[in-house]
Amino acid sequence: MINFPYNAKALRVDQRLGEFYVTVLPAELLLQVAASDRMSAIMNSDGSGYYLEGTQRLIQDRRLNEIGNYINRADAAFPNSIILAANYNLESGFDQGEIEDMQFEEYELDTPVSTKVWTVQEMEGGDLHLNIPTNEKLAAVIDGQHRLFAFTKTDLDTIRSMDLLCSVYIDLPKSLQAQIFATINSTQKRVDRSLTYELFGYNVSDEDEEYWTPDKLAVFFTRKLSTDTNSPLRSRIVVAPKRDQELQRIASEADWQVSTAVIVDGILRLFSSNPKRDSNFMRKDKPKKRIYLEDGPRDRSPMRGIFLNGNDELIYTTVFNYIKACDAVFWKNADSDSFITKTIGVQATFDILRKIVNRALEDKNISVNYFLEKIQEAGDIDFSGDEFRKPSGSGRTYIRKAIEKAIGIEKI
Repeated sequence: MINFPYNAKALRVDQRLGEFYVTVLPAELLLQVAASDRMSAIMNSDGSGYYLEGTQRLIQDRRLNEIGNYINRADAAFPNSIILAANYNLESGFDQGEIEDMQFEEYELDTPVSTKVWTVQEMEGGDLHLNIPTNEKLAAVIDGQHRLFAFTKTDLDTIRSMDLLCSVYIDLPKSLQAQIFATINSTQKRVDRSLTYELFGYNVSDEDEEYWTPDKLAVFFTRKLSTDTNSPLRSRIVVAPKRDQELQRIASEADWQVSTAVIVDGILRLFSSNPKRDSNFMRKDKPKKRIYLEDGPRDRSPMRGIFLNGNDELIYTTVFNYIKACDAVFWKNADSDSFITKTIGVQATFDILRKIVNRALEDKNISVNYFLEKIQEAGDIDFSGDEFRKPSGSGRTYIRKAIEKAIGIEKI
């Protein structure tokens, strides 16, 4: 029986894409907390084992049985790792931390939502511990799903006796999960690259931007903001956990950094309230252009229509000019201990953009000067004060409300 919260020792690995953590987790735990978009292990009602739920055309029952038979052998061994993306909300497609922060804002809570977010904590002495708060399925399987789900073909004693090596990415956006999977399965062995991307809702044979799902576009924009020589976010965006700032290395070119998920989620919310739903709609039966989302569920995101019509340049220019204004007003002269350059501060600035962008579009003005005029009254706020030293959800909301009050957002 696995008890939660569950803690496991971990090692951090830094590579060019970003950092991940190597750890050892019991197969029994993984069957409870991990899933692919279309396949999940569910415990039998009598507690005797697990069965598979969902359909995934790349998972072959014959192969699962073969691996299950191998697992039952006394000499079974799996030295290669299961690759997981932790904190991916399978229902919405948002990072789980973003979901909790949105709930905090929506219900105007006085205390933070009890978090389900996986985190890595540095203990006294420098050891790292991976913390898994609940048994909810918040770990997306990037690679190794046959190995993992084959355990459903074995008995419970076998499941409980096996530990598995895992490589865990924290807060990794979906299209980067697809990139890792496709790279592994198309460079190391002969697998159709388009087919591997379809596992994650992408098809690289459709490179036309009009086929891009909302999350793919948001990741593309995030990469541009991270590399554009004129971008205030150049070298300040890293693939790293959102809630473990103390573990992030400060890049030589940057005095502060935030995670890729922070920027991706901030951009995504401009044109999608449920990117997973949108991706599923665009990939049902065959790839569809984004304009087909007009026939899908209603979405009130402020730049939804612009996204559907494929005016990506307008979206990117709006975001770019807004963060240029944020840099001038908030970031450029911020003290090193200011919360405006932390995760909660950058999230709050994107919340403000979401609130004022409709007026900018109505005024047909998305210039840097326009956004400067709208937010400059908040430039005198000292975001290093103790009043901003709050947990993630409440800290983000507190900063956002402080900016709203300063700029009189109800008048914008």
